[in-house]
Amino acid sequence: MRADALQGGRDLDLAVVGNCTWAALVDRLGRVVWACFPRFDSDPIFPALLNGGLPPGGAAQAEGLYAVELEGLAQSEQHYDSNTAILVTILRDHSGAALEIRDFAPRFVNHGRVYRPTMLVRRLRPLHGNPRIRIVLRPRFGYGQEHPSTTRGSNHIRFVGGDTTLRLTTDAPVSHIAGGAPFLLQRPLTLVLGPDESFASAIGATARDFEERTRDYWIEWSRTLAIPFEWQQAVIRAAISLKLCSFEETGAVVAALTTSIPEAAHSGRNWDYRYCWLRDAYFVIHALGRLGATRTMEGYLEYLANLVSGANGGLQPVYGIGLERDLAERRAEALAGYRGMGPVRVGNQAFEHTQNDVYGSVVLAATQAFFDHRLLHPGGERLFALLEEVGRRALESWDQPDAGLWELRTRSQVHTFSALMCWAACDRLARIATRLGAAERAAHWQAAAARLHGQIARRSWCRQRGAFAATFGGADMDASLLLMNHLGFLPADDARFAGTLRAIEGELRRGDYLLRYAAADDFGAPENAFNVCTFWFIDALADSGRREEARALFENMLARRNHAGLLSEDLDPASGELWGNFPQTYSMVGLINSALRLSRSWEKAF
Repeated sequence: MRADALQGGRDLDLAVVGNCTWAALVDRLGRVVWACFPRFDSDPIFPALLNGGLPPGGAAQAEGLYAVELEGLAQSEQHYDSNTAILVTILRDHSGAALEIRDFAPRFVNHGRVYRPTMLVRRLRPLHGNPRIRIVLRPRFGYGQEHPSTTRGSNHIRFVGGDTTLRLTTDAPVSHIAGGAPFLLQRPLTLVLGPDESFASAIGATARDFEERTRDYWIEWSRTLAIPFEWQQAVIRAAISLKLCSFEETGAVVAALTTSIPEAAHSGRNWDYRYCWLRDAYFVIHALGRLGATRTMEGYLEYLANLVSGANGGLQPVYGIGLERDLAERRAEALAGYRGMGPVRVGNQAFEHTQNDVYGSVVLAATQAFFDHRLLHPGGERLFALLEEVGRRALESWDQPDAGLWELRTRSQVHTFSALMCWAACDRLARIATRLGAAERAAHWQAAAARLHGQIARRSWCRQRGAFAATFGGADMDASLLLMNHLGFLPADDARFAGTLRAIEGELRRGDYLLRYAAADDFGAPENAFNVCTFWFIDALADSGRREEARALFENMLARRNHAGLLSEDLDPASGELWGNFPQTYSMVGLINSALRLSRSWEKAF
């Protein structure tokens, strides 16, 4: 790849480095352009991604990033070590001199527990010739407002501001880094960025050891996945990216690692996704569960139990990763925004919304725990009692107006998908009660599910369209209704589902992609396709007998991933350009589910 292809940092060709505590986004030139410290929803210490982009001259004058610049840069290559979260970037100059950057966040089992420090390790080594480099390390605090002060020691630089202190420990010349001076890379160097803690051992040897153990962890984790025969590398990368979006300390799962990357250019649809939506998290743990990665689900169930036990049955759609309930929204005025397209938002007003599908999301997320014998802590009567309170709220809320799963900010209607998820809560509670041998409770929830099923089928049906509509009594289409089959509400061969698929395709399809809805909302009519909706459409086509068409659309979506195998939230149907927060867990879930549905089976592959 030519160096000028990324000047300005104007796209989402980014890779993720993380360890389930924090994460960094690294562009194809090896520049850390986004990283929050010390956890996903914290202050971004490297906010360059949202500060208008990098200047044409490269990183030398840029703010809020961490770069290893090669003088005379001509080419860059980037890939992950196979089946790991270790990122490799190779930079070459016009003379053929080259260096390798190996980036990772340590994660491995140590003393019987997972060691996952808030630490980014960068290992540099010359590959050919005499590469001349400059290390540019310019963190910013307070969402871009504060330039930290620096102090230095013989082998470290400290960045101090407010209540944050970062330390870079290195065996590179500290003066070269502090002064931004170019120098020859003549031997391997190590840079470790993290909390203000000193190293008790040789940094180079420690970094090598950490990398080996981190590689072993990810390779072992990946080899336990129950992957499909086809598209294995795509599925493994998607699974690793979902794992990296889980905050292991509490069990929360974030919707994405970024805030305020707009859904479309100059749309104002800039939201902070660094929180745990109960809806999105359900889809994530369901997909990982299908692959056999159950530990994330177990951690998330602990997170859910903490929320539900203190909620009296009533639930917000979104919470902070540390169980925070107040996510008051504000603007970070010091940051210009992605490509200068502000505002940059911190927090999310959705925490105040009524979104009634949340009750189904909680029950569906917990259902597997009652049936999966692999779990160390399977579901039992105590968890069921908590879930019944959630089910009670579902029964109270299924036909009440809400903001819907697309989180409309200024209007409230009875959304069909919300009602469907309330039905799903009752249906799964009946199955769980049967599993537990609680016949009376099973009968109660079976009756409730049957009643809701009949009412929803009648009140959401639009005779004029010959399809289920987005809202009770409405006529607009909504891509979420493609999940009727996935949820078990209707089989794919039901004429009503077929009619809904036809209506959605006619109204929402844009070439090879799908909008989530077409009706104008608070910000006007949606412009870009919503990636998970395209995957839902692919699944619905496959289930309805249009398998070859579904496979072709799936292959097209795979081609829309960036070089690191990742997807954002949205996509421009005309250009194929990625938009929206990144990496979007919804999108990676869609990829996994479609691959599992469409792949040839292992038994028939040979």
